[in-house]
Amino acid sequence: MSSKVYKSAAAAMDGLCFDGMTVMAGGFGLCGIPENLIAALRDSGAQNITAISNNAGVDGFGLGLLLETRQIKKMVSSYVGENKEFERQFLAGELELEFNPQGTLAERIRAGGAGIPGFYTKTGVGTVIADGKPTMFFDGEEFIMETGLKADVALVKAWRGDTQGNLQFNKTARNFNPMMATAGKVTVVEVDELVELGELDANYVHTPGIFVQRIVQAKCEKRIEKVTTRERS
Repeated sequence: MSSKVYKSAAAAMDGLCFDGMTVMAGGFGLCGIPENLIAALRDSGAQNITAISNNAGVDGFGLGLLLETRQIKKMVSSYVGENKEFERQFLAGELELEFNPQGTLAERIRAGGAGIPGFYTKTGVGTVIADGKPTMFFDGEEFIMETGLKADVALVKAWRGDTQGNLQFNKTARNFNPMMATAGKVTVVEVDELVELGELDANYVHTPGIFVQRIVQAKCEKRIEKVTTRERS
């Protein structure tokens, strides 16, 4: 049984990065993002990247690193409100954006991983989301067709993983990561804790190792996206 374990994020990304690639990056806000793998992608120098991610990171962190170096050509996202460089590039016409309702984005990724080319949803009917998309009526109600999403490389962050890529996610970090793990031609995972095969209870494995090609243990900074506090009384 060959090892899937790599010594560093840079080694785990070696040979996978190229100009024009499509990348998925998991997480929700700054929670559960594969920050070390994103940094390694930046260091690869790959250009004209299409990035599929719920968020666009923040200035100077997460996918914000790739925006600063102008390596991202297009974002397929749901929420991008915490990144001023994203805003500047988009308003200047320097960055393409494909907005998705959050649930639609999650289902498009899940569908791509399941080999489903398209599905119908009511979300977005009668809005700009529906512009240019095929529609169909079911039981007298209108639905729009959305297509599944796949990526050349899926970058995933997990709490624990074993040496064959079986994964466990922790709370909010479970958002988008498990479905992205199924939708990449190659899935690369960074974990907080790496254990030996057999140490994870099979009943609590969220993503089976069959979906994972490479795994690395990496220390994460775990920033808070927006700190909101109240004054002390």
